[in-house]
Amino acid sequence: MQKIAELLHLAWRQENAIYRIGEIFSSAFSGGFSARKLIAGFLAIIEMFGCVLFDYPLTPSGQELSLDGYSLVFEDEFEGDALNEDVWFHRAPGKRRNGCNAPSQVNVENGNLIITAEYLENGEFGDGWYAGMISLRQKYCRGYYEIKCKCNDGGDFWSAFWIQADDPYNHDVSKGGPGGAEIDIFEAFYNNDRLSPLYNSVAQTIHCNGFDDNADKIDSRMLGRFKGKNIYTEYNTYGLEWTEDEYIFYVNGVETARSSFGNGVSEQEESVIVSLEIPEEVALDKSFSSQFVVDYVRIYQK
Repeated sequence: MQKIAELLHLAWRQENAIYRIGEIFSSAFSGGFSARKLIAGFLAIIEMFGCVLFDYPLTPSGQELSLDGYSLVFEDEFEGDALNEDVWFHRAPGKRRNGCNAPSQVNVENGNLIITAEYLENGEFGDGWYAGMISLRQKYCRGYYEIKCKCNDGGDFWSAFWIQADDPYNHDVSKGGPGGAEIDIFEAFYNNDRLSPLYNSVAQTIHCNGFDDNADKIDSRMLGRFKGKNIYTEYNTYGLEWTEDEYIFYVNGVETARSSFGNGVSEQEESVIVSLEIPEEVALDKSFSSQFVVDYVRIYQK
């Protein structure tokens, strides 16, 4: 399998799909014959080959989430009519890529947090495209982090839920991860083409620095692209279990991937961030708008 991966110059997520094909075969044909298991196994294998050959997204197929031993330490269901700024703050207001982050784009109504992307004339930072980003005031180390949300649809703006250390991109600080990392629990990049196989999927990625000798290049591993269920019109959940040994990612309570990429997991308290991200370029009619709708954010720890 390793030789095949090297020959085809595959990304890690595609290499991992090759290894999972073997696991699926083993599972499908163990424990007695079942036509249902056989069909499910072959469908999963076809999907894995789609990932290997065309980098298509995968259906979450790992173990189900268990919160045994965990206790809820933070929850915001966004009741009321304003963001609770005792626990949240507006992160990085001002210029970001080809637009601006602004508190005006973050609202709470009908039990949801709503972050809006739109063009504003005479906005807080001048004319331009606006979106928003919020971060918890308290930082956390390890635990299980989950968001329930509807992603924004269209325009290349993208919804994201992530955690970030103070300086994960510094070679000498991050040390390949233990000194801090950026963990993208989900990013919904693929909202601009309804006919694309990627449309209803999200990416899950780890970023750090110091894993190799190149201090100028961020070390990253996209663990995969994974399918949700109508992610722009229905609520889905996206989660991360951060243990002492690895990061375990979930979509709708089913494991998608696990990794200790770099030199091991972060040992630092990190910021929890909800954002509607602004693209590098925006080629849209000024009447365009899009919303990231969040039902809740929860954090559990042992």
